[in-house]
Amino acid sequence: MTTTYNSLRDKRVFITGGGSGIGEALVASFAAQGARVAFVDIADEASVALCARLAAQGLPAPLFRRCDIGDIGGLQTVMRELAAQMGDFDVLVNNAANDQRHQIGDVTVEYYDERIAINQRPMFFTCQAVAPAMVKKGGGSIINVSSISWHVKNGGYPVYAASKAAVVGLTRGLARDLGAHGIRVNTVTPGWVMTQRQVDLWLDAAGEADIKKNQCLPGKLMPEDVANMVLFLAADDSKMCTAQEFIVDAGWC
Repeated sequence: MTTTYNSLRDKRVFITGGGSGIGEALVASFAAQGARVAFVDIADEASVALCARLAAQGLPAPLFRRCDIGDIGGLQTVMRELAAQMGDFDVLVNNAANDQRHQIGDVTVEYYDERIAINQRPMFFTCQAVAPAMVKKGGGSIINVSSISWHVKNGGYPVYAASKAAVVGLTRGLARDLGAHGIRVNTVTPGWVMTQRQVDLWLDAAGEADIKKNQCLPGKLMPEDVANMVLFLAADDSKMCTAQEFIVDAGWC
């Protein structure tokens, strides 16, 4: 049973990549806490369906806007419009990313820049966007999502791994400046989470064997397991946690 965090009720939450996978679990989990959620994604159909499903359950209906987070100007505009509509954000969750596989010799300058534009650059500018209002409020929580890929030295996507390692640096680099204003900045680092994308593209017999070999805990890591950690870090229960990396990987790394 998921813990109820009373401090999250009516909090305003902004999530990137909220339409499917871990993001979908984040949107649903915050809505179940009574939070007011806004999110962006490029998956229109899945995002609209998620909003309708949560509203049908009697939960606060999330606000969805289609947005390519690689377009920083467009992202900033959407965030301003959503904040004007629902109020300034108390919680930011930087979740969106793309773990497209690539080999070292195939990476061009253009491809490298595109990966960084999706997986790294938006995190800074969303933090920049919410910081002034959080400073004015005297607090807030920013949660940046990384990956164990770089911890465990996974191959096959070096630019992705580098961008996810940079998440920890961004978190720690912001925590000191923003902490003086009561704003907490933390990283949540998932292991191999069984989203539909991962199951469809990568989970085979060898993958099943890897899970059994590398996880200390049996069973599959699910999006809800990551969402549970994010809820804790967004809630007042974690009021003295900042600049930290919280790994949710069933003991893989």
